[in-house]
Amino acid sequence: MSTSEYLDVFIDESQEHLQSLNDNLLLLENEPSNLAIVGEIFRSAHTLKGMAATMGYEDLAHLTHSMENVLDLIRNQKLEASTAVLDVVFAAVDDLEAMVNDIASKGTGKRDVSKVTELLEQIEKGGVPAQVAATVEEAEAPVIVEASNAASFDVSYDQFELTVLMQSQEQGYYSYQVKISLDERTMLKAARVFMVFEVLEQVGEIIQSNPSAEDLEEEKFDLEFVVTFISKIEADEIIKRVNKVSEIADVQVHQLNIEELKKASSERETGEAEVEVEKDQLESVQKVQESVTQDNNTKANGKKSATEANKTIRVNIERLDVLMNLFEELVIDRGRLEQIASDLKNNELNETVERMSRISGDLQEIILNMRMMPVEQVFNRFPRMVRSLSKDLNKKVNLQIIGAETELDRTIIDEIGDPLVHLIRNSIDHGIETPERRRELGKPEEGTVVLKAYHSGNNVFIEIEDDGAGINRDKVLNKALGNGVVTEEEVSKMTDQQIYGLLFRAGFSTADKVTDISGRGVGLDVVRSTFESLGGVVTVDSTLGEGSVFSIQLPLTLSIIDVMLVEVSDEKYAIPLSSIVETAIVNKKEVYSAHNQKVIDFRGKVVPLVFLKDIFEVPVEEEIDEEFYSLVIIHKGEKIAGLVVDSLIGQHDIVLKSLGNYLTNVFAISGATILGNGQVALIVDTNALIK
Repeated sequence: MSTSEYLDVFIDESQEHLQSLNDNLLLLENEPSNLAIVGEIFRSAHTLKGMAATMGYEDLAHLTHSMENVLDLIRNQKLEASTAVLDVVFAAVDDLEAMVNDIASKGTGKRDVSKVTELLEQIEKGGVPAQVAATVEEAEAPVIVEASNAASFDVSYDQFELTVLMQSQEQGYYSYQVKISLDERTMLKAARVFMVFEVLEQVGEIIQSNPSAEDLEEEKFDLEFVVTFISKIEADEIIKRVNKVSEIADVQVHQLNIEELKKASSERETGEAEVEVEKDQLESVQKVQESVTQDNNTKANGKKSATEANKTIRVNIERLDVLMNLFEELVIDRGRLEQIASDLKNNELNETVERMSRISGDLQEIILNMRMMPVEQVFNRFPRMVRSLSKDLNKKVNLQIIGAETELDRTIIDEIGDPLVHLIRNSIDHGIETPERRRELGKPEEGTVVLKAYHSGNNVFIEIEDDGAGINRDKVLNKALGNGVVTEEEVSKMTDQQIYGLLFRAGFSTADKVTDISGRGVGLDVVRSTFESLGGVVTVDSTLGEGSVFSIQLPLTLSIIDVMLVEVSDEKYAIPLSSIVETAIVNKKEVYSAHNQKVIDFRGKVVPLVFLKDIFEVPVEEEIDEEFYSLVIIHKGEKIAGLVVDSLIGQHDIVLKSLGNYLTNVFAISGATILGNGQVALIVDTNALIK
């Protein structure tokens, strides 16, 4: 069977299932006992495995099969969905994504997945991967084993903890029980426990505490507690380290006999075997009953689901691009017809052209809506990224996404992913403080990053807000002055927002040290230039100690835009309406000179003037000394300027065309359009004219 014709469908559906896996695994981490989520994850993995096997991608199918086995254990409540287990499943999903991306790039989809497969199989057999064992805090199964050697304290271990202790011994670790007695005059018991834990974790890993960590934190114990601990250092060294913590009365360390614990485990399991058989039979009956109920519900809803599924079809994006290009030509011809009808002044022709304009206007709206995609497609990748990044930085971060259903043109969606990644990483690295620092400041340990999207007029706004440390205005200023980015004179005239805007200058960074995440001064300048190339504007606001807000304003679409046509000598230019504040006519007597720059006092603000004929070196046959200037007042964030033109023609819908590969990086020109009379008008990039 030839599979090439199904490749596009396979890639699309695989990416959907991988996104579903990522989303549901994040939900499962927050609700480990929710079997409905496990069912969704299992179904996605099972479908992906079947498709991969059918298409002949063996590595993909093999890894998904191993992951499916682990998910099946979780689904049947034989394995707990702990952070340690989910870390391995997430790693498997990363490999799956890499293989699907390789296939999408015309690759073979082959990848060495032996390492992660081995970890999954280890979990399946009841083991725990060594590198994640230490992060597991809760019990996996209800089998309890008491420490039976005489030297040990009265502490019990479940099967999961026992497995960790056995594996750690095989890897050369010592297993200890450390009994700590606090001074009876201790006022802050929880603080002393925290300090002891911190000392121990510097040289090993804590497997269990008795009482539990929650009870210790809430001071629900007298003066003694026992910690089970694995390390490669000797017992005497542990005693010395713990005794350095103040208000410690006594420290006792006993080395565990793992062989005796294993023996006790097997005896205990034998004794409980009969009880477990009866319990398993009861659970099996309950599961069969639940399965029958679910099947009946599925059959009842099957007809409805099938009908709903047929309401959408998959269309290759290239076909939509072709449709859009053809319609753009239609818009140009529509403008030409309107021009001819206006010149001929024929009533019947005018009526026909007006009707055609209305119909093509409706068609334009439909086609633009077809190209619209929810920003959810970009936002969906961020929860997983935030989880990984917060772990790397040892921070607790909660990402809230608002307005993911907001729609943007596909062209813009394709471009905004990487800049948003950088802004979110910046918020977590520079903004959100460590849990310890947040506690000191009286903030919740968990920081919050809010990613919000919403429509406003013909624009979409995306905001990234955090409740972290905020931007240190003085630090930014000192760095800017030190790097020669601004002068003392310029600083005295700058607002807070303009100072924060210095962060977007090339090579500028306030990080004290360079890390993998930030600090090289590369990034925010690229973020700004990317958004500005899309016709957008980036602003930042901040309150020291409370957090920062990065706001991005983007146009809904880049293909057909509303402009104000203006004339300079015999040349016509188009200025995007989204950049225009208003138009005005001013008397030349109202123009002043300041610092070799012509300015006007416009509505109480000093507005610099930009003469387009000088910027674009427009040839002028003879100077006409007119008494008034025609102005187009434009803005970029809070900054404004006045463009001086010869005349204002009016508002038009135009098709934005690029200048091609031969005319790249033309100053202050973002593209061109063909007008109704066949003349070419250049589209002004107003952002380039305001510094």
